Amino acid sequence: MALVVRSKVKDAAKGMRCSGDFCDALDKVVEMKVKKAAERAKGNGRSTLRPVDL
Repeated sequence: MALVVRSKVKDAAKGMRCSGDFCDALDKVVEMKVKKAAERAKGNGRSTLRPVDL
């Protein structure tokens, strides 16, 4: 499941080109961050992710 929208990444890069590998790697980083945030929230007895979990 892709979490990152390639067109939005390209928009954010402002004039830079993005290889397909970049977007795939970014998607993996985002997925890992969300998983770690979920673990932290669960560890604190919450079922809601908050910015502090990042």
